[in-house]
Amino acid sequence: MRFTSLKLNSVRDLLLEELRDLYSAENQLVDALPKMAEAANSSQLKSAFEMHLNQTREHVNRLDRVFQQLGEKPQGETCEAMKGLITEGQHFVKAQGDKDVVDAGLIGAAQRVEHYEMAGYGTARTLARQVGENQIAQILQQTLDEEGEADKKLTEIAESRVNPQAASR
Repeated sequence: MRFTSLKLNSVRDLLLEELRDLYSAENQLVDALPKMAEAANSSQLKSAFEMHLNQTREHVNRLDRVFQQLGEKPQGETCEAMKGLITEGQHFVKAQGDKDVVDAGLIGAAQRVEHYEMAGYGTARTLARQVGENQIAQILQQTLDEEGEADKKLTEIAESRVNPQAASR
């Protein structure tokens, strides 16, 4: 939560705001993904969550390097949107009932997270390019690509296995 009003005097200020939001989001996700993996019934889904946890840790490391390159600190922002998405996802983590249906819910919650992250990384990448931070834009694009791949993997798991099993109940 922000305790001071947001002051944006330049595109660089906006870039830093976006990066701080992403940093908070990724750190929140590092805490949430193990719970989602534990709640998953499908071994394929569990594995996808565990793999994405490792990627998410690397995303945090990349953002640390980006902040170092910019001579800035990553703290100071809480991503309220990610907080809400994770809270919604926790409903599926705690859900009772058919395990395949719960897995389908977990996938939907995870994909909402991925889409939020893709929007954030796309925005930050574009802003970095705008202010001439092309190396940072490349780093952000790499993460954006990985978030897109994670989303595709979740779709594949949903369409090939989890959703058909859930629908057969």
